[in-house]
Amino acid sequence: MVFSFSAIRPLVVAALLCCPFARAGPQPELKRIADTAVWRVSNRTATLSERDGYPAVHLGAKDGDGFAWLIGSDFSEGMIDIDFRGANKPGQSFVGIAFHGVDDTTFDAVYFRPFNFKNPDIPRRARAVQYISHPQFTWEKLRAESPGKYEAAVTPVPDPDGWFHAHIVVKGKTISVQVNDSSTASLVVTQLSDRHRGLVGLWVGNGSGGDFANFRITPATTP
Repeated sequence: MVFSFSAIRPLVVAALLCCPFARAGPQPELKRIADTAVWRVSNRTATLSERDGYPAVHLGAKDGDGFAWLIGSDFSEGMIDIDFRGANKPGQSFVGIAFHGVDDTTFDAVYFRPFNFKNPDIPRRARAVQYISHPQFTWEKLRAESPGKYEAAVTPVPDPDGWFHAHIVVKGKTISVQVNDSSTASLVVTQLSDRHRGLVGLWVGNGSGGDFANFRITPATTP
């Protein structure tokens, strides 16, 4: 008998959501983005703004990847929640979260291409959310060797120029990504790196800026 992943994906997501999580501890303080004892901003400028009365951070556009690493973070398993805002600019808007990071070249990440959210080209729309694991597994390598496995369309479809919420669950080697209020994951992948923990940070891709708000990390409890 042959089973398709699409048939079992709801069961995988349900299992992820049933795993125990601790109450969130001290949370990333976006309002302290300029404090070098709290954040290490790399290859970007970071400015503080506001969203609905809460702190938000804008990372400016520049060539190469950009980061704002949360100093002292040591994330292994659990949930990452954050609001993003990119732009409907083809090839110029990549916003996401890096985790299990060692430095600017060694990390895993989940990121979005907002310009593909409503792209009329269906194959491009299926490239709206992406998992990568640098330095070995870049998006180019994953797309060439495993097309459609590490990137997917996003449902429900957000406004490409508006804010949207991402809920990322890391449980063992499984990474699940849900968007806005959806109970169904847009992307479920198996982690490619052997790193089990590391830094967490805001991430933007080559030539891209982005906005970040409502950042929360909830670590998994230990049995």
